[in-house]
Amino acid sequence: MAKPSIATECPKCNSTDLGKANQTGYGAVYPPYKMSLGSDVEHIVCTNCGYIIESYVKKPEKFKNTL
Repeated sequence: MAKPSIATECPKCNSTDLGKANQTGYGAVYPPYKMSLGSDVEHIVCTNCGYIIESYVKKPEKFKNTL
């Protein structure tokens, strides 16, 4: 699977000042019904208004066969 494209502009305020943020620890995402450590989440955020534009799990392979 190809990496998703990364946004270049905030849809809320139209700023192009964007940054990356990591959500770890208790904010990690876990697959249901599996014993797993889960995956941290990476966000693309607008550094002007704070809007979270995109979010991705860092280890998508942990969610295979969960549907």
